Amino acid sequence: MLRIGCLLLACLAGLAQAADIPGSADHPLLPRYQDSEITAYSREAFRDVQLLNAPATQPGGLPKNRDSTLTAEGAFTRIIYRAPAERSPLEVLRNYEQALAERGFVPLFRCAREDCGGRAFNHAVTTDMAMRESQKEQQYLLARLNRAEGDVLAAVYVVQSSVGGGPNMGRTLVQLEVLEARPMESRMVVIEAPAMQRELSDRGRVAIYGILFDHDSDRLRSDSKPQLEQIATLLRAQPKLRALVVGHTDASGRPEYNRELSLRRARAVVQALTGDYGIAAERLLAEGVGMAAPVASNASEEGRAMNRRVELVERID
Repeated sequence: MLRIGCLLLACLAGLAQAADIPGSADHPLLPRYQDSEITAYSREAFRDVQLLNAPATQPGGLPKNRDSTLTAEGAFTRIIYRAPAERSPLEVLRNYEQALAERGFVPLFRCAREDCGGRAFNHAVTTDMAMRESQKEQQYLLARLNRAEGDVLAAVYVVQSSVGGGPNMGRTLVQLEVLEARPMESRMVVIEAPAMQRELSDRGRVAIYGILFDHDSDRLRSDSKPQLEQIATLLRAQPKLRALVVGHTDASGRPEYNRELSLRRARAVVQALTGDYGIAAERLLAEGVGMAAPVASNASEEGRAMNRRVELVERID
């Protein structure tokens, strides 16, 4: 009899999982609330994400203050769960709060109902249509796990669906977002000095992707050295060449901030070439144009990666 009971429980567990959308799965760091079903799922190997770290102040948008969000890059997972009937957003959030604490996460920001910013927060934190107009009982928690291989940010947003009807109506919905911070795998080939010279001769500029920076910073990464050496080789072989060093960003963030960041990055390249490789400072001029000159669509991570670059532009002066 005991064996039959165990088999029955296994079958019921299988049925519960079968209600998940195809291809979805729980995140390995966090379980689901018991008997919840996955209704939406996405995972990207590498992207940049802004997570709310304060009440929202703009309807439908992120807070203006950059300190009100945490921005990080890495593997990103978003899962939408439908909790079982008659479970409140507060009860579900408390369970996630406990699960996060048990796994070593430290809370960074917590808000509830109107204290989050009402509809402004709801529209800033989720694009899921079943959740987007149901902010009355909203609950939110942002937490961080510090670990040697890279920090993890987890954002849990919970509401009770009150619009749209269907199976979600009146049910508690959970949006779980997990960002596992890590540097992007560098797959860009170093452009050697002769190839850069050909591009400059043919087009007057050359886009360089082997110069890499820490996220949201003008600090050059150590794996930029091979590309910097090739630029120095080019400049030594062409002693009359004078160049603009132009920083470019993707469209994430405010335009004025991106312009300033791109200029700081261009200046960091100039400083490295003059300070570490002995290139005369008068031959190089740093410029930053931010997001103003894309070479691909910013709608995808592949496009944003193409837009984050440094260019050498030949100066005729």
